[in-house]
Amino acid sequence: MEIREHIISILVNNQPGVLSRVAGVFSGRGYNIASLCVAETTNPEVSRITLTSRADTDFTEKIKKYLDRLVDVIAVEDFTGTDCVQRELMLIGVTLPPEHRPEILRAVELFGCRIVSLATEYVILEVSGDAAFTSAVLKFFSPYGVEEMNRTGTIAVLRRKDVR
Repeated sequence: MEIREHIISILVNNQPGVLSRVAGVFSGRGYNIASLCVAETTNPEVSRITLTSRADTDFTEKIKKYLDRLVDVIAVEDFTGTDCVQRELMLIGVTLPPEHRPEILRAVELFGCRIVSLATEYVILEVSGDAAFTSAVLKFFSPYGVEEMNRTGTIAVLRRKDVR
C-alpha cells in the first residue's frame, strides 16, 4: 500500500476535551499526527481542526468512521488530492553576520519573507506558503545559521469551483 501525507479537515463543536478525543482516535490506531492546527471558524461555537498524517490509502475511510462516532464531530473531509489552498506560517531566526548580510537580505526579498525583528547580527523572518515552499526557505537559510524555527503546520481550505 502507498504511504502518503493526508490533509484532514474536521469541523467540531468548540468544547473542552474535543481535541484530546480527536487526537486519541489517531494515536489509538497507531497513526501519528505530523501537524495540527485548531481555531474557531466564523461561528465561535465551531472549530476547525486541520491535521496532516502519513498513512496508507485506507487511512481516510477508517479514520472518518472512528471520528464520526465522536459526539462533537460535525464533519470530516480529506483534502488530499483536492483543489485546495494550503498554507503554513513559519518564523525563523537566522544569524546575520556582516559578511553575509547583503546576500541574506537579498534572499529575504526574493523569497518574499517579512522581517519581523532585525538586530545587528540576527534576523527573525516570517515565511508563508505551502509546506514545500517553507521547507525550501528553511533549507536555503540553514547554512547561514538558523538558531530558531517554529511552524504552524498546514491549514487548508477547499477552492470553490467558480474561483481561480
